[in-house]
Amino acid sequence: MGIEVYATRSLGIGGVIRQFVEDFVVEEVLVDGSKAEINRSEGYVKRGVLGSSAVKERYLLCVLVKRNWDTFLAIRAVAEQLGINARNIHVGGIKDAKAVTAQHITVEGVSLEEIRKVQVKDIKIRPLGYFRSKVSPYFLLGNSFHITVRAISHPKSTIKKRITKTLEELEVIGGVPNFFGHQRFGTTRPITHLVGKAIVEGNFKKAAMLFLAKPSPHEHPESRQAREQLQATQDFKQASKIFPKQLRYERLMLKHLAKTPDDFINAFRRLPIKLRELFPQAYQAYLFNKFLSRRIENGLPLDRAEVGDYVVNVERSGLPMPTMHRIADTQMLDEINKAIKTRRMRIAIPLIGFKQHPSQGFQGEIEKQIIGEEGVFPENFKINAMPEIASRGELRTAITPLNDFSIDEISDDSANPSKRKAELSFTLYRGSYATILLREIVKPRDPLRAGF
Repeated sequence: MGIEVYATRSLGIGGVIRQFVEDFVVEEVLVDGSKAEINRSEGYVKRGVLGSSAVKERYLLCVLVKRNWDTFLAIRAVAEQLGINARNIHVGGIKDAKAVTAQHITVEGVSLEEIRKVQVKDIKIRPLGYFRSKVSPYFLLGNSFHITVRAISHPKSTIKKRITKTLEELEVIGGVPNFFGHQRFGTTRPITHLVGKAIVEGNFKKAAMLFLAKPSPHEHPESRQAREQLQATQDFKQASKIFPKQLRYERLMLKHLAKTPDDFINAFRRLPIKLRELFPQAYQAYLFNKFLSRRIENGLPLDRAEVGDYVVNVERSGLPMPTMHRIADTQMLDEINKAIKTRRMRIAIPLIGFKQHPSQGFQGEIEKQIIGEEGVFPENFKINAMPEIASRGELRTAITPLNDFSIDEISDDSANPSKRKAELSFTLYRGSYATILLREIVKPRDPLRAGF
């Protein structure tokens, strides 16, 4: 997945995350400070939501609480109950599947009464009020996390000491390395970026076969066998009958390919646009992770710009402004580094796209070398055969600040006799991954086994 290094040298605490779904709790925070809380009685507020009182009651703002649900599948299940198209439900961000999460959604063209009738296992919807527009990443500040790390072998004092040491090291570099986490690529079957690369290369048959037929030793045996059989036979008609029902997206594609076996492009078009967009975006994320790994490996700083680095301005809220960027040059270097020190600017690394070019200087050399190894070019992200998922590219900060971190409790772990557990709370800005911070704290020998 391109994450090849640690930013800290401290010893990890070991242990596992997500032993239970409730060990990973995520609550979304909006730019006005509103938090989507998991445990809160329903409160319908018709006015004042994000300072808005909508004239037309078009977008009903709600809190969606889900347990152990993929975001897209949860939205689809809710849409089916409401009898509306899933496109009429909007989210600001995609939340972890193996977790308990609360986030804001807007539902278009439904009444309060209809929302209250929705009953889906492990999903709750709490209406807040009508809002002036659909919710989008623009309104999202970040996420508040409450995480339990279990099965830790060390004494309580060692756990506390190691966590504190890791945090001190991260503070020195100005935050957490802003890698894309494992879930960006698929946790049990990390193939999203591989599908994305094939799409960017224009090889839709390869992309489809990776998505449909590349098995993973970590998925359900029934799913794995179905994929292996399709890989061997290339028989889409047969696969459409034997693929397990839980592989809903694969079945949508197979239904199309059973009728038109060579039409891989339109088979992908059976998937929701948001899901299709994730494929090239995951490949961009993989390249970004490689760029950042190689920067750390080469000893380039994350809290000080070098000539040729991209830097971006930072809003008062702490959110970066990727469109407000410049390339550090010799004349402005001191001024830029003062701004970085006072948190008014941050170093950024490209998410390569058809409008976004590599950095300059030493960082630029790193990026060009990796792009050369991959055999892709920025213009490939135009995706001529499927322009609706073309990617312009943008900049992403190299580090993300860590806010409100606390060790809530270190105690004996009743689920794992003779082991300890650590409960941690913290907040990260949107687009950043809790698992990347946890990776630095835990330093897992086997990330998958450790729940990453």
